[in-house]
Amino acid sequence: MPYRWTDDDTLTLWPHRSLGPRGFVWAIGLLSAGLALPLTPLLGNPMLWVILAFVAGTVAFLWLAIRRNQTDRRITETLRLSPDRLTLTRHARGLQSWEANPHWVRLTLYETEGPVPVYLTLAGNGREVELGAFLTPDERRSLRADLARRLADLR
Repeated sequence: MPYRWTDDDTLTLWPHRSLGPRGFVWAIGLLSAGLALPLTPLLGNPMLWVILAFVAGTVAFLWLAIRRNQTDRRITETLRLSPDRLTLTRHARGLQSWEANPHWVRLTLYETEGPVPVYLTLAGNGREVELGAFLTPDERRSLRADLARRLADLR
């Protein structure tokens, strides 16, 4: 599961991280080799440069897409539970924070009514915030059960 509880009732969530730096190098290297290999018969032919421009564009596009994905992987959400305060902090490109009294917090799992399947939210203090947007539907269901149990124990 891409989330973890610590002893001080702090929940940390993060997106799946399936491609590390080493995998990035392998993906770009294999793509470059795979696209360059069929070009060897064109060595010495002026058409090589035309096709090579498209190959370079493809490799550059994949490079940028993977780099963008790596910045999105840095997203984390931290939920701190205490008897008098529940604090959710989202570390993305900026910092977003939400607080409420845990006694009045409502945990809701929208199976089909949300913008995505199995939409998990916390409501309280006049706002409803999403929790674990990057988790899979099954992980959100599991998180909901775990968080509901901890909220009940806290109350």
